[in-house]
Amino acid sequence: MLNFLRPDGRKHDELRPISFEAGIAPYATGSVLVSFGQTKVICAATIENKVPRWMQAQGVKGGWLTAEYSMLPYSTLERKDRDISRGKQDGRGIEIQRLIGRSLRAVLDLSKLKDRTLWIDCDVLQADGGTRTASITGAYVAAKMAVDRLIRDNVLTENPFVDSVAAVSVGVFFDEEVLDLNYQEDKDASVDANIVMTGSGKFVEVQSSGEEATFDDNQLQNLLKLARKGINELTALQQKAIEGK
Repeated sequence: MLNFLRPDGRKHDELRPISFEAGIAPYATGSVLVSFGQTKVICAATIENKVPRWMQAQGVKGGWLTAEYSMLPYSTLERKDRDISRGKQDGRGIEIQRLIGRSLRAVLDLSKLKDRTLWIDCDVLQADGGTRTASITGAYVAAKMAVDRLIRDNVLTENPFVDSVAAVSVGVFFDEEVLDLNYQEDKDASVDANIVMTGSGKFVEVQSSGEEATFDDNQLQNLLKLARKGINELTALQQKAIEGK
């Protein structure tokens, strides 16, 4: 494995080049263009001074966070129809936006939002594998920037985030466990997994499946070890981006 090189020349445990460009959407409360290699996603956080009707109807106190995810028509090699053109929302997109929402709510004390909704919008500009992991990682940065702004403006009195959250993909590619798969690797991987973790090292979600293949305990542990390494690196980059905004 030490001499194993991937199609783009990375080592098995190496992330793609990661970057965060803050302020990409000036009308949002917080925003960032996150890049995982050639995968690029705009993540924007916007505050709304009301909560969903179901919370009002059920008398649920506190605030809420919800997410929306979409891939722009030109984000893939072949044009992708917009949901409105098909007359229904893409099932994959629904699953991903629910994952983004769950991931951020896992590290958020909703009571401190106080009757407000934090909207997270993730729009994929360019897809080369790992759009959901890039979206979660960028969404936290955008949301934390938004929260910091609200605290500075005396809209919020306390930081509702209790931890950070990031996500990364891992998989088995030509019998080797690898970190942060691009599209070619994801397409040909025999095992594919998406791991969501907090900055303190706790798991939020583990999505793992064999693609007409199986994997054993040892492989799973190796994949989780790779994911933890990647999440640690992503967490440091997130913090740097937030501090440098």
